[in-house]
Formats: sequence, C-alpha cells, structure tokens
Amino acid sequence: MQPTMEQAFAQILEDIGEDPNRTGLLDTPSRATEALKFLTKGYGQSLQEIINDALFDSDTSEMVVVQDIELYSLCEHHLLPFIGKCHVAYIPTGKVLGLSKIARIVEMFARRLQIQENLTKQIAEAIQVVTDATGVSVIIEARHMCMMMRGVEKQNSLMKTSVMLGEFRDNPATRMEFLSLLNLTG
Repeated sequence: MQPTMEQAFAQILEDIGEDPNRTGLLDTPSRATEALKFLTKGYGQSLQEIINDALFDSDTSEMVVVQDIELYSLCEHHLLPFIGKCHVAYIPTGKVLGLSKIARIVEMFARRLQIQENLTKQIAEAIQVVTDATGVSVIIEARHMCMMMRGVEKQNSLMKTSVMLGEFRDNPATRMEFLSLLNLTG
C-alpha cells in the first residue's frame, strides 16, 4: 500500500531528525499536504476551462501587451519555489482574449512542477492556440530558491527566458517594439 501524502510528509520529518509528534509539528503533515496541493493545482485545470469562452471579436491587429504578471512555481528538480514575473504580448487576428485569462494561463502552467524554460514555452503556445495570433511573445524573469538557498547560493541571480512565435520571431521590428514597451532594450 502506498503511503498517503500526509504519511509521506510525516516520514520526511522523521528522516530529517524531527519528531512529527512534537507540538509544533502535529499538524504539519496535513498543512504541508494542503499547501502542495494548492501549489500544484494547475494539474487539475485545462486551457478550455480557463478560457471559458472569453475570446472576443475585435478588429484590432495591433500588439496587446500584459506586463508584470507575478508568478510562483516549483522547480521540478528540487521542489523549491521560483518567483518572478511574466510579460506576454500577442498580435490578434480578429479575436482578443479576456485580460484576466492571460494571467490565468500563466497561473495554470506555473502551478505545476516546472522548469522556467518549459513554462515560458507552454504559456506562449497556449496563447497562440487560443487566439490564433500572428505572433506571441512571452518573457519570464524569475529568482530560483534552488540557486539562492542551496547549491551555489547566489542571492542576486535572475533568470530570464523568452519565447518568440510568428511575427515576434520573424520580424525584428515587432520584437523590438515589444522589448521597448517593456523597457528591456537599454
């Protein structure tokens, strides 16, 4: 029989030399289980559920940018957090996505065990699929606790990843417009 998540957390406490029966730790396996379920709730969500028909007709074909969407994720290698912000842009072709849905897409993929490189790509590809945009760009800037709290312990490190699809990849002027709107060009 496989142990429950709570039993596993109690075992982890024992394995690190703690007493799971001491007063301060009595409810820790339960709280840790609920926390981990919340931090990985993206597994229980789908893109269709997130979008929920919030795609609207629009005759704009100009760039739409949503900047500084905060994100919290867990590194799949160490189960430690990485925390940062995501910038998203797309060029619509007759349909625009409800503003909050962009943040919800970021949240859905961030609330899974991840590496930042894949997270960036998943967000970009999802927005491309949903909007059929002529271009999508996603940039993530994040600080990784696995690099700050353990290993090399570099406190000021910041990882940046980008995915450019369509016009953002093919047209340097479009890419530069996006970067200048984010003030990342100079």
